[in-house]
Amino acid sequence: MYQVVPGGAGGTITDVIPKQKHTKDTRPLVGAGVIGLLLVIAAVTAWCYYIASLRKAELLKTQLLDLNKDGYIIRNQGGSIVFRMDFRSGTLDLDSCSKEEEILRCGRTTDRKLKFFIKTVRPKDTVQCYRVRWEELVPDIPVEHAMTYKFAHWYGGAVSAIQHWPISLSGQQAPKPFVTSDIYSNRDEFGGILESYWLSSNATAIKINNSVPFHLGWNDTEKTMYFQARYHDTPFKPNLGEAPCAELSYRVCVGSDVTSIHKYMVRRYFNKPYKVPAKVMFEHPLWSTWALHKRDIDQEKLLMYAANIRKYSFNCSHLELDDRYTKHYGDFEFDPVKFPNASEMFQKLKSDGFLVSLWIHPFVNYDSENFHNLVERGLFVREPTGRLPALVHWWNGIGGILDFTNPEARDWFASQLRSLRSKYGVSSFKFDAGETNYLPWKFSTKNHIRDPSFFTRRYTEMALHYNDRAELRSGYQSQNISCFFRPIDRDSLWGYELGLKSLIPTVLTISILGYQFILPDMIGGNAYLNHTSGERALPDKELYIRWLELSAFMPSMQFSIPPWEYGNEVVEIARKYTAIHESIVAPRVLELAGEVLDTGDPIIRPLWWIATGDETAYKIDSQFLIGDDLMVAPVLEPGKQERDIYLPAGHWRSYKGERFDIKEALHLTDYPVDLDEIAYFVWV
Repeated sequence: MYQVVPGGAGGTITDVIPKQKHTKDTRPLVGAGVIGLLLVIAAVTAWCYYIASLRKAELLKTQLLDLNKDGYIIRNQGGSIVFRMDFRSGTLDLDSCSKEEEILRCGRTTDRKLKFFIKTVRPKDTVQCYRVRWEELVPDIPVEHAMTYKFAHWYGGAVSAIQHWPISLSGQQAPKPFVTSDIYSNRDEFGGILESYWLSSNATAIKINNSVPFHLGWNDTEKTMYFQARYHDTPFKPNLGEAPCAELSYRVCVGSDVTSIHKYMVRRYFNKPYKVPAKVMFEHPLWSTWALHKRDIDQEKLLMYAANIRKYSFNCSHLELDDRYTKHYGDFEFDPVKFPNASEMFQKLKSDGFLVSLWIHPFVNYDSENFHNLVERGLFVREPTGRLPALVHWWNGIGGILDFTNPEARDWFASQLRSLRSKYGVSSFKFDAGETNYLPWKFSTKNHIRDPSFFTRRYTEMALHYNDRAELRSGYQSQNISCFFRPIDRDSLWGYELGLKSLIPTVLTISILGYQFILPDMIGGNAYLNHTSGERALPDKELYIRWLELSAFMPSMQFSIPPWEYGNEVVEIARKYTAIHESIVAPRVLELAGEVLDTGDPIIRPLWWIATGDETAYKIDSQFLIGDDLMVAPVLEPGKQERDIYLPAGHWRSYKGERFDIKEALHLTDYPVDLDEIAYFVWV
């Protein structure tokens, strides 16, 4: 038998092959050949997939950044991982990703469509930035990214009741609205000075866009901060007419060192003050009536307080008349019982050389004579329907809160301040409150605001006309308000929870957030009997002295409990440190204040500002710099007349005259510091 093997179209015979039957001996060879062929096919397929994956991986790389389906990592120029972000909103479908020059886009997760991109920006040789945006196309779906913070020490964000430097998070917190709050009465919330900006010791910075309905959470076990955008179950609102589709957008920048990357971020993303407040505010202390007299202040006590300032030979930038000089909260006229001759009182104070500022707030209680009129005119923040004013509960009662998005409400409030200035010669005002926690959870304003903290911004703008001596305790995007910003009230305690130890970390945090004209809280704290170290309402004498010494090296000083309450020894120490503040500290601070207008650089600086390669410097929370050349190390522990001091490398001279010319950082162990001393060192 022969088999004809077909040839061309005409069937030409090309070969003749005898047909053979396969025997049992040849079948294994055929099977092996088939298996071999399958292995070759599998290998080729795997190689193709490998090549494709390499191409996809290469596609998903930008400069120093690698994207994958679950998140991305950023490396520094040396190749080390400095930043990692995980996507908790879903897993990217990498097949939907494409790259066009410096923009990498993806259009799907595994279950839905979205808009996602990372754009690489290289603004200067030493900085690499990334613009990131994840935009949901379905309403009420939150966007959440998780930042790992285990690679470095982090700073910024917001002031808090328990303040540490660097940031120290504990426990677990589901993402909650990142908005301003009064942390004296709400100690687990974010504070009244707040910006969505963080900075790390490995020269990485992240700035959340102001348009984001931003929520922040954390898990300290996993060393993770959760950045979330959402509109559901939150006081944030989309723009009018827009669907509540969340968008999380932010910028991550990496630099060569922490100081230079912070300088870059501040210059690019922060407002700058447009002027320096009154020079005398930096040179001479402010004197407040609050801690000594609380709400029991009256005309006689105020005049006696002023007389004692002169009697004990202290200077005064201005005298601050605090709470309850009116009959009702929301009135703008003096209580005729407590202040029977207010005009004569102001004339007397003026003739004695005193300028006077007044405590004010945004609330009008229901028993104020102004309340009904303001309701009729619609000048209060309203409940969600917009038909009725929203009653709010604050620390001095119940009333309405003025709607500072409403130009008419702003004009009314400003007119009351102008009247007080015109009638009595009031020099300025202490603007209290302004935090969003005093707004209803759901509220309505005359002009729509997406972010509740924008209400804080609008309130701070009311201080613009009084900026030489005005004082604010809240701030959001308010760095250009050229006023003094005061950290919220401190308790008369030693610790980190609104006590003396919290003061340096709080001032450093505010400085990093762009607020440089800082008025520390009253020397010795609030002196509440149940929040006071001491046997009576006055703070412990040692605590008061150590607080006084630290305040002398801040941009400004504020007395409320007067030193003569403790006797002549403390009076002499107070005179010594007000003189040091005026002669040594104020000239440096004023020079730096002028530079702030251009640079935004901090006046009060952390040690790492001049020691960026020093790991120890990143963890020190009890020392600070004024500029680059004055380092301060106060005693912050009770019963101590010594402390450990960390001197960065350089040429230093101590306040005792000692010289330290050191090529490496130096630990001074148990350095002696008497009760009437504070250790400070000047760069030679």
